[in-house]
Amino acid sequence: MKLTPGKLAGLKKVSTDRGIIAAAAMDQRGSLQKSLAKEKGSEVSDAMMEEFKILVTEVLTPHASAILLDPEWGLPASKRRAKNAGLLLAYEKTGYDKTGPGRLGDLLDHWSARRLKEAGADCVKILLYYTPFDPKDVNDKKHAWVERIGDECRANDIPYFLEFVGYEEGADEKGLEYAKKKPQIVTESMREFSKDRYGVDVLKVEVPVNMKFVEGTKSFAGQKAYTKKEAIELFHKAAGVATKPFIYLSAGVSNAEFAETLEHLERRYFDLRQARRRCLPQMARDRRREEHQQRQ
Repeated sequence: MKLTPGKLAGLKKVSTDRGIIAAAAMDQRGSLQKSLAKEKGSEVSDAMMEEFKILVTEVLTPHASAILLDPEWGLPASKRRAKNAGLLLAYEKTGYDKTGPGRLGDLLDHWSARRLKEAGADCVKILLYYTPFDPKDVNDKKHAWVERIGDECRANDIPYFLEFVGYEEGADEKGLEYAKKKPQIVTESMREFSKDRYGVDVLKVEVPVNMKFVEGTKSFAGQKAYTKKEAIELFHKAAGVATKPFIYLSAGVSNAEFAETLEHLERRYFDLRQARRRCLPQMARDRRREEHQQRQ
């Protein structure tokens, strides 16, 4: 993966010294405003939304490598982040077009990648609702949309984060049948948007399984879509098709459920690392023997 100076600088700004992106997300808009209004018992004004984002930013950014905000209510908060924290700014409007099929997104009217960069963004982020099962015409529009933003980010030499959320029209997206389709939706989305034509630098993806349907986990709710072993294999399959860096998003699941997901991943990768460490000495011996035979 080759990076231009601007893209490399932007990615460094939102990463830790070890190169890990540990960003906090506070770019929620419509859903957040509704939730706050419900708790408050009355409407939440623009000024209140700005104040809430400022408070969250002040509390979280000392412990994060970056924060993701929106330019509508988040700009005042972006000025109050900790010195160690970089800034990602969202470029899309909240929600999606409900007048037609496909959950098509739209960009903020008064913003561009150039303007987001001028406002202090180290990286640009887009959210896309996507499923490979949509009609070809719908996905072709989405592909062109993602390409267009990629070209903007290239022209302004700023990193491009693409967050995609899977769905199925008319389905219970928290139910068993959708859980069975989710691995393919996530995997094929990662495969598609890893292509260089889109200009994406980092994929922000859902985990490919729903832990509530993984038999034998704490989150298991009684209906099985996959065993633990199958779930791990699905993680590996999704990761295997990505040729760009990716980070996982919780996608609305509880903190406990997301933590358990990451715990299983971490344990699996630890086992792989241990196995690799055991194999390395043998591989080194085999390599030395091969080189010796070649010299002879």
